[in-house]
Amino acid sequence: MEGTGTQTREGGGIQVNGMVTAGYERVRDAFAANFAERGEIGASVAVVAGGEPVVNLWAGWADPGRTRPWRVDTLTNVWSTTKNMTALCIAILVDRAGLDAADRVARFWPQFAAAGKGEITLGWLMSHRAGLSGLTTPITVTDWQDWEKITTLLAAQAPLWEPGTVSGYHAVTFGFLAGEVVRRVTGQTLGEFFAAEVARPLRADFWIGLDAADLPRCSDMQEVRPTEAEQSALAETFANAHPAAQAALLNPMLTGAEANEPGWRMAEIPAANGHGTALALATIMGSLADGSQRVISRAAMEAARTGQGRCTDLVLGFPLEFGLGFALGGPEGHFGPNPIAFGHDGFGGSSAWADPEAGVGAAYVMNRMGLGLADDSRKMAIVTAVQASLAG
Repeated sequence: MEGTGTQTREGGGIQVNGMVTAGYERVRDAFAANFAERGEIGASVAVVAGGEPVVNLWAGWADPGRTRPWRVDTLTNVWSTTKNMTALCIAILVDRAGLDAADRVARFWPQFAAAGKGEITLGWLMSHRAGLSGLTTPITVTDWQDWEKITTLLAAQAPLWEPGTVSGYHAVTFGFLAGEVVRRVTGQTLGEFFAAEVARPLRADFWIGLDAADLPRCSDMQEVRPTEAEQSALAETFANAHPAAQAALLNPMLTGAEANEPGWRMAEIPAANGHGTALALATIMGSLADGSQRVISRAAMEAARTGQGRCTDLVLGFPLEFGLGFALGGPEGHFGPNPIAFGHDGFGGSSAWADPEAGVGAAYVMNRMGLGLADDSRKMAIVTAVQASLAG
């Protein structure tokens, strides 16, 4: 069916549900191909242009056993795609509460000054340059659900490298660091602040810390399943990795199945456990791209996507540049050809991004975990299709 409206379409044996505005059919085709050619189980994709949805599609199954159909309101753990929302919360405080990238974190969180961290700035923290990519004290997955324990450990820990010199991806700790700044400044948890200032005003079905009533709507993740060759390569990589990478990715090592536990879903882990729909993410990112300034001013948005220094990241091992929490598209085209488009990918394949020059926000969420932390082939197929649609 062409034009805007509800539609279904068979794609590789999968019924694709939702709507596509004329001109964006390439996105629908790429979405269907993710099922037919790239092993997708269940997923949704959305594009918001000029403040209006032009794509909202869902298909497949909400569980790896293929017993529950994916629905329009299925919620999915999007892992580090959540960092977009955490970064937006800090951008709101920059916009409305006078925070500045040059502020020392210890100004808001005095205990953070311990172990030589008194000079670490908010800009370093938000661009993964604080030296706290992971914890040196051994922890369990369940410990990520204990806010006080994690923030106390982070406040006491010495940096793993000289802060401010280079980025080292703060895979999970990022959310606790930024979230504690939000809590100290506003008196609200990050999940509470986000719900009040972003999700509810935009009517976006995205949450950091789910209510028990929403648990039945969640899709179940299929954990990462590396081949023997991939397992061998990973073991070699980690054995030779910088201590920052070992702390970030091995303490504890996550497979994706952790997100299926109610405790994980209901906790606030603002770098890794946001749950929502692709439409919700695209709506939020679209609000940053459409010029409406509904959530933050244009100046605050530009500050949030101002690069803090391009380098080869100590944890990720490839070159990239962060703004204040958002990753930049860069010359690699992570979010299309615009190098200052911005957003964030999630472990396993999800992504959400904004391209203000094109007036577009987009998102892809899924429940089959891929191996990578960035530029999963399914996400990149969607990025390419969005750009082709915009080009006409």
